[in-house]
Amino acid sequence: MNKKDSLLMNRIKSVGYAFKGAVLLLKTEPSIKIQFVIGLVVTAAGFYFDISSSEWTIQILAIALVMSIEGANTAIEEIANFIHPDYNIKIGKIKDIAAGAVFIASFFAVIVGLIIYFPKIF
Repeated sequence: MNKKDSLLMNRIKSVGYAFKGAVLLLKTEPSIKIQFVIGLVVTAAGFYFDISSSEWTIQILAIALVMSIEGANTAIEEIANFIHPDYNIKIGKIKDIAAGAVFIASFFAVIVGLIIYFPKIF
């Protein structure tokens, strides 16, 4: 096997690991399940209200941002729990900051949704 094949196979394996992680996240994390369902609902709304291509782009980016940051938050929490399973004020602060990042992304995703759908509904 030459070096190019090795690089290609490594990339294929990396995609497989990433897919496995996404499935694990969706199967095991209640928060991401809720966000996934919300993503499906607003996707259905996009078809119902026939939103524009630019609205689709912004909506998909908002969904991806929230779900990606939720995944990073979950990873941070798992690492923190592994490193320090007992309560620790510094670990708590780290977890709060990661959760805050999800809150910020979610807050602005709601604003995006309101900008897109408020004029169509009312």
